[in-house]
Amino acid sequence: MAFIGRTAQLRRLTELLARATSAADARPGAAVLIRGRRRVGKSRLVEEFVAGAGVPSVYFTASGRPPREELRLFAAEVAASDLPGAEVFDGVELASWDAALRLLASVLPDSGSVVVVDELPYLTASDPGFEGTLQKMFDRELSRRRVLLIGIGSDLAMMEALNSYGRPFHQRATEMVVPPLSPAEVGAMLSLASAEAFDAFLVTGGLPLICAEWPPGLDRTGYLAGALAEPTSALLVSAERALAAEFPVEAQARTVLSAVGRGERTFSNIGRAAGDLQQASLNRSLRLLAEKRMISVDQPLSTKASPKDKRYRVSDPYLRFWLAFLGPGMPEIERGRGDRVHRRIEAGWAAWRGRAIEPVLRESVLRLPLAELLAAADVGAVGGYWTRTNDPEVDLVFADREPVARVVHAVGAIKWREKAPFDARDLSQLVRHRAQVPGASDETPLVVVSRAGCAVENVIAVEPAALLAAWE
Repeated sequence: MAFIGRTAQLRRLTELLARATSAADARPGAAVLIRGRRRVGKSRLVEEFVAGAGVPSVYFTASGRPPREELRLFAAEVAASDLPGAEVFDGVELASWDAALRLLASVLPDSGSVVVVDELPYLTASDPGFEGTLQKMFDRELSRRRVLLIGIGSDLAMMEALNSYGRPFHQRATEMVVPPLSPAEVGAMLSLASAEAFDAFLVTGGLPLICAEWPPGLDRTGYLAGALAEPTSALLVSAERALAAEFPVEAQARTVLSAVGRGERTFSNIGRAAGDLQQASLNRSLRLLAEKRMISVDQPLSTKASPKDKRYRVSDPYLRFWLAFLGPGMPEIERGRGDRVHRRIEAGWAAWRGRAIEPVLRESVLRLPLAELLAAADVGAVGGYWTRTNDPEVDLVFADREPVARVVHAVGAIKWREKAPFDARDLSQLVRHRAQVPGASDETPLVVVSRAGCAVENVIAVEPAALLAAWE
């Protein structure tokens, strides 16, 4: 598969290695912690970097096995590497990570090298002392070598914690986030027009493995017809593998995630859809899902606090699509009836997309030059506003901060219909709802985000091409 994008990340890794290999001080060694959700291409990024770095390296991937077995695998990986003196690891029995890292430091060349530990959270989970050992050996040994130490992990919360205040490795590493491909990158990779690029982003979530299976120029319907006929396609298996890794024993959390993925947004509705869970159990599951960045928790944005009106959604567009359509249809797909699942997707696509696209478009709008668009320099948040009864429900609120704003700069609507533009009826509803948003007034500007254009005046209209360009 061709390697796509990641120019900024490759450049940053190259800079860190150059600094480590050329620094004149006594501690030239550097460390970087790379995080990003599963199957987003973190390992592939680092493999590409290592391949072009031109220095000796070792790439070890932890597997979640007991510490003694991990040490054996680590020794075998170093022994097979091109590090000078790596043969000292051949057949060695390592008693601890302290001994392993000390021996590793002894074979690192003065000219520069790269050491990669993939799936780092597995080591911290299986060995409570690993973080302290890593800190000690980095300070005493690795930082004195011309080496770039790269740690990679998909457990976002744990990877963030590794470098946080109070933890042993605090302030010793640069942090790097590898995001999914953006809607603009997806559109460029698949040769799709602006609106269709957003559709493809909702289906793939910007995951490179899935995008690589999508023939350039093919529309969403054509791609799904082919992918659903192949039970081992990346579109079908990526979510299941990610969920199995995230929730090996947390069956209840996965049940709650499935309820959110089917479209339930409120605490009480999620609890009922998940089997009438007790409040304490539901709170625990939702907290775990939020910590793992599997779900996002949204609050109404206005000048009035509304903490009781939280709504929950699946953070990853691809996982949201999979939970809504593909996961429930896997039995049919596996017996060769993906066509039935495809028909259900087409029947429910417009309604599902209408809600799923909202957070993507809010982030897109926030990337626009809002100071020029709204003549307001301090737009720091774009959200939505709703009440418990959903009257009103406003798609866009532009404010100085969130979740409780000091100033509401504009309100707006998202109309992502295939052919019908934003019209006078839509405008009438938006004007009525604007009056119900705390902090807004009759003079508050109106913003319209429409897939098919805008047929009214006196609003700020934003169309797909501008939204996609905002990601470039």
